[in-house]
Amino acid sequence: MDNEKEKNSCQICGKTFSTSSYRDIHMRTHTGEKPYSCDVCGKSFSHSNSRDDHIKTHTGEKPYSCNICEKSFTTAQSKDRHMRTHTGEQPYSCDVCGKSFTTAQNKDTHMRTHTGVKPYSCEICGKSFTKAQSKDTHMRTHTGLKPYSCNVCSKSFSRVDNRDTHLRTHTGEKPYSCEICGQTFSQLGSKDQHMRTHTGEKPYSCEICGKSFSQLGSKDKHMRTHTGEKPYSCEICGKSFSQSGDKDIHMRTHTREKPYSCEICGKSFSQSQHKDSHMRTHTGEKPYSCEICGKSFSQLGSKDQHVRTHTGEKPYSCEICCKSFSEKGSRERHMRIHTGEKPYSCSVCGKSFTQLSSRNRHAKTHEVHTSTNNIDISDNNIDISDNNIDISDNNIDISDNNIVNPEFEQVFIKEEDKTNISQVKTENVEIQVEEEDLVKKYWEEFTSDLP
Repeated sequence: MDNEKEKNSCQICGKTFSTSSYRDIHMRTHTGEKPYSCDVCGKSFSHSNSRDDHIKTHTGEKPYSCNICEKSFTTAQSKDRHMRTHTGEQPYSCDVCGKSFTTAQNKDTHMRTHTGVKPYSCEICGKSFTKAQSKDTHMRTHTGLKPYSCNVCSKSFSRVDNRDTHLRTHTGEKPYSCEICGQTFSQLGSKDQHMRTHTGEKPYSCEICGKSFSQLGSKDKHMRTHTGEKPYSCEICGKSFSQSGDKDIHMRTHTREKPYSCEICGKSFSQSQHKDSHMRTHTGEKPYSCEICGKSFSQLGSKDQHVRTHTGEKPYSCEICCKSFSEKGSRERHMRIHTGEKPYSCSVCGKSFTQLSSRNRHAKTHEVHTSTNNIDISDNNIDISDNNIDISDNNIDISDNNIVNPEFEQVFIKEEDKTNISQVKTENVEIQVEEEDLVKKYWEEFTSDLP
């Protein structure tokens, strides 16, 4: 018997098997051999029964049914896993953090969040994955293959789980329930993510800065702040973004779409968060408080910026000169020093500026300040109206920028000190003008065209 086991032992890892056929199947885990291919999509498998189970995803055959909710499955194993959603059984536990899972595969995949191992690599772009299934799904982003179709609306999907989730938009089914608050979900992943709002668990850590996240997708997005990767590009202007949601929001700058409206004043917004922030101008709500001084803010971003006045943190760095800034907008304005970009133009003369505030200050140089030109100083009999000055007692008539006095050839006004125009003297009268600055202003306007 021992000789038989030794004969059927794996020469690589030493594992023994009852038959040589089982040993040969096991060897494929070392060699990577997948001799069984799907005739529909070409996917390969190391076991014939795995290939047969996969074929059912194309034919729609689901011979295994749940005794509780009557949901059907293509494999008995899938049905057994599903049953645990009703029983709550999670027999597989992580040796590091103690988290439990319904399947051994999910536990093994979770372990890689602790070890950082990503054993599956894309042959085209080299991207690595913790799961073989994730790599296979990723490959379809290169091939464009969408082998899974909805039998209701015929929409196609690159992943079977996306197809199954989509089907629930037709059925309204939400089979996953939170054991704490009872909220239901159409996806198991959504329920698991929701559970972390109760437990506070953040199992995904950034390998560079150590920041933790409750969702793998959030960690992947965060990683782009270190790598600078921007995989989502605008089809109109070519601008790139690190997140697909940011690209979708940007597209509205081209389409002018503003789908979010304020229920109180009707103002529209391109982003839901902008609408939510605007609503606080009506309610006065300030839900974000500084943990250091207690000051409250209506927007989370404003609170975060304020906190940096305490911590001195400057997380936004210039890629060219490495200067750091506490606000993203300050860094973007600084970058224009290097690029020479001047996006703000004067509508009157066309002069361009790097900052909006500079453009606004410049625009005021074009403004014409006008005011009422009627001054009545009754004690001195001065009447200024329609740019004509009549000083009746002194026989001075200023009209059309000409000065005429029948008794005097000229009236001389001292101009050596223009800030102190104080007196107009004649032989018969001396007029003390108390409103020096005001008279100066109008006098300069009236005499500006004189030779």
